Amino acid sequence: MTSDHRETTGARPPKSTALAPTRWRSAPLLAALLLGGCGAGDAQGAAPAPEAEAPAALTLPEGYGLVWSDEFSVDGLPDGAKWAYDTGLNKQGWYNHEMQYYSRARLENAQVRDGKLVITALREQMRTAADWGGQQYTSVRLMTQGKAEWTYGFFEIRARLPCGRGSWPAIWMLGSQGDWPGAGELDIMEQVGKEPDRVFSTVHTASGSGGSGAGAAIVLTDACSAFHTYQMHWTEQQISFGVDGKAHFSYANRGSGTDQWPFAAPQFLILNIAIGGDLGGPVDDSIFPIRMEIDHVRVYQKAR
Repeated sequence: MTSDHRETTGARPPKSTALAPTRWRSAPLLAALLLGGCGAGDAQGAAPAPEAEAPAALTLPEGYGLVWSDEFSVDGLPDGAKWAYDTGLNKQGWYNHEMQYYSRARLENAQVRDGKLVITALREQMRTAADWGGQQYTSVRLMTQGKAEWTYGFFEIRARLPCGRGSWPAIWMLGSQGDWPGAGELDIMEQVGKEPDRVFSTVHTASGSGGSGAGAAIVLTDACSAFHTYQMHWTEQQISFGVDGKAHFSYANRGSGTDQWPFAAPQFLILNIAIGGDLGGPVDDSIFPIRMEIDHVRVYQKAR
């Protein structure tokens, strides 16, 4: 299978070097999310799980302690003890018709400076790279796979997003055991430059994935000019997503099995900027360079 297959065909995306594929999206999903609701069923006709009622507030629960973090206090490349690079599909091309080349250990695309991680997407060609697949843009996809993974917890990532038509930044998680979508995917935050004032969160499982993922969007008019704290609280009962302490979507464990709830197993974290593709859309070359700045990443879990 190639990256030319889309989720709207009902086909399963290929396996990545991260054990599970990237976001497998289409424009219909964005339309559904911007209306504040989830999809109407997957390609096989299975309906996604019902949404739980999102709590009004989303704050660090009592009894939780910090178990992992990166405050980005040491200038240079991202901490190699905490972050790995996903470059596995550069040659053949990434999913969703995305247009970027993901680099490895390259300061131009991923640099810690002034207490922040700066992920930069550039308009350039990596012609001398052995795995260059003809892409016109470079970016980076950082992940904690092989370094850290978690089952349940409170996740907090403070970031300022890039803007410009064709940008597609994301803060998200993938199941480390199994293939997509069966191992599950948790999109803490996604945004596209053609809708810069909206951010959305989505859950993908075997019972509802791609255009049928369950999720919701909110309006955030200064997402590209100000830092916001993107949050997720994941328990055995439900997963809630929010921004700056206010929840906008929750997904409930209805006890019907792993097709609907694969989230009793570990997931790893991913930070990236994709360019173009089925959801990112046409690219305005005048926007480059674009940057996502991350002030901190913190993971808390309930004290045992």
